[in-house]
Amino acid sequence: MDNKAMDWSNLDFGYRKTNQRYVSNYKGGAWDDGYMTEDDTITMSECAGVLQYAQTVFEGMKAYTTEDGRIVTFRPDLNADRMIDSAKRLEMPVFPKDRFIDAIEKVVSANKDFVPPYGSGATLYIRPYMFGISPVIGVKPAEDYQFRVFTTPVGPYFKGGAKPITIKVSDFDRAAPNGTGNIKAGLNYAMSLHAIVTAHKEGYDENMYLDPQTRSKVEETGGANFLFVTKDNEIVTPQSDSILPSITRRSLVQVARDYLGLKVTERPIDISELSDFAECGLCGTAAVISPVGKVVDHGKEICFASGMDEMGPITKKLYDTLTGIQMGRIEAPEGWIHEIV
Repeated sequence: MDNKAMDWSNLDFGYRKTNQRYVSNYKGGAWDDGYMTEDDTITMSECAGVLQYAQTVFEGMKAYTTEDGRIVTFRPDLNADRMIDSAKRLEMPVFPKDRFIDAIEKVVSANKDFVPPYGSGATLYIRPYMFGISPVIGVKPAEDYQFRVFTTPVGPYFKGGAKPITIKVSDFDRAAPNGTGNIKAGLNYAMSLHAIVTAHKEGYDENMYLDPQTRSKVEETGGANFLFVTKDNEIVTPQSDSILPSITRRSLVQVARDYLGLKVTERPIDISELSDFAECGLCGTAAVISPVGKVVDHGKEICFASGMDEMGPITKKLYDTLTGIQMGRIEAPEGWIHEIV
């Protein structure tokens, strides 16, 4: 693919093949040394564990061009930690943290011509993933696995600015009690597809999932954590054992405390409290914060004071500060920015 032909400022959020990707295989109880390849295809048995029993985990992260021209990634150590937790939960071998970060460095460096220029609004999306590749017919973990990393240049999640979205309270459950909601497993996203397609058909942008036990507490959407702002500018995030620990949300919480001097509380949030909040946002890698203007609970509209026209003032400060850190305009906390050489 010729990166020079790209119109960086008009990229959508989609897949585009780049030149190199990283592959490492786990066989006989150990990972091999790994290698870089131009081949973007995967060959496996028709009975591979990933195909039969969805034994796969993944991560999502980005590489950026900073204001001073460096190529960096954002907190890759936390992605490595989360993939380790995910692999353990699905009885998969752990890919070592140092090798995970080394693989990210190798792939971004090999595809550095595909890292969009500063100010274009585009980034290089990085997808590390692991899956069971050996044949499995009985219900059990696979014996052999493959770890891979590919990249793809993407445009901003929102074209023309982040306009507030409308979401619905879903009748589906995102996760089961004591289930896999707190890990980044492919199966979690597969079960959310019907719910999100249904929401889109009904005119909504996303779903709000409630806790599966009482269906009264706010948890998250299919792919993002919630962040709320009270009328006196306190940041409140939902607390639950089945919420995926978003790296973006954790970073925004630290930004709120250390850069903006705001009070931050993590606690269970009852759906009856929503009308008391002034702002609401969805936190994730793709958009950093997606502002929510309205939640519809089975016909009842809950409108946030920030409205449907633009991102709320506190949400905007959080967004501007975190993206400023990522792009090198604002000094980052130690260890947050990982430079690719």
